[in-house]
Amino acid sequence: MTTLSQSTKRKLSLLQLAEELGNVSKACKIMGYHRDTFYEVRRAFQVGGVAALVEAKRGPRNPHPNRVAPEVEEKILEYSLAYPTHGAQRVSNELRLSGTEVGPSGVRGVWLRHGIETRYKRLMRLEQHAQGDTVVLSDAQIRLLERHSVDFRCRHVEASRPGELLNQDTFYWGTLKGVGKVYVQVVVDVFCSLAFAKVYTSKMPVTAADLLYDRVLPFYEALGVKVDAILTDNGREYCGLPDQHPYELLLSMEEIEHRKTKIRSPRTNGFVERMNRTLLDECFRVQGRQTWYMEVDEIQRDLDRFMRYYNLERSHQGYRLKGRNPAQALMEALGITEIPEIVPTEEVNEPLPTAA
Repeated sequence: MTTLSQSTKRKLSLLQLAEELGNVSKACKIMGYHRDTFYEVRRAFQVGGVAALVEAKRGPRNPHPNRVAPEVEEKILEYSLAYPTHGAQRVSNELRLSGTEVGPSGVRGVWLRHGIETRYKRLMRLEQHAQGDTVVLSDAQIRLLERHSVDFRCRHVEASRPGELLNQDTFYWGTLKGVGKVYVQVVVDVFCSLAFAKVYTSKMPVTAADLLYDRVLPFYEALGVKVDAILTDNGREYCGLPDQHPYELLLSMEEIEHRKTKIRSPRTNGFVERMNRTLLDECFRVQGRQTWYMEVDEIQRDLDRFMRYYNLERSHQGYRLKGRNPAQALMEALGITEIPEIVPTEEVNEPLPTAA
């Protein structure tokens, strides 16, 4: 009996004590067993002997049966490093498109285990990961990248076809050492969220008109689509004397209606403001932690690469697109299979610069 477990020994002692006393109830009371247990033990002993009293050893239990597989967890961490500003639902959708099934709760569980459950922590993880390849950020850049802007609450604007209504706005990114002030002119098609953007170092009427003349109007002209109206705020780069202001003159020449937002109500242009937030979260806050910009062309190159991804590959969660990308929605609306180049291909395909 020296090799038997303590539980098996007690069961044998129960049987032996009951036989010596000739009283099952008294033996069970002394040993602390129930009468039903005694009869089960005796029956097992009669059928299989001592071996039948030995309890089968249980294997190690998984303390986290609902935890995602290690390979899925690795993909979540890799994706969160590449796109630290994406939420759990967005990560789940993108991974599902690539063949990895995981829900938003599974994504958040991985984030919690690794301490990256907030967007700020994921951005800090990206910055730490890129420290070996980048130079030290300036104080101004750090303050800018760590600033959290509030979600814009805007009214829904509607359009029945591409080009019916475009929204335009000037997005001030910040002042970068070696570059100066950085402004981004942004245009978004209300119908399908197709977007255009260019970087400038000044906030002038000519810069507002340049984006339209250089990229927006040629794109719609190649599609054979008429731009009916453009909605802007009341900034000086958009508003002025009709016969002298460059932006007003361009719209007049192209027979485009110029609509303006309500004064002191920036939320009325919230459609393009939300696009500015997307640029900040998914492009500038990410690339700004990995690249030390010295020229505007370097910022424009990274912006062009993101705009190509935004328009042709990125899934959109809004009620207009419902998981499609803007280019797909545009082609379905026009009944075509190809669209013109949104950004210059030669600029997009250039490799990213390495830090000095």
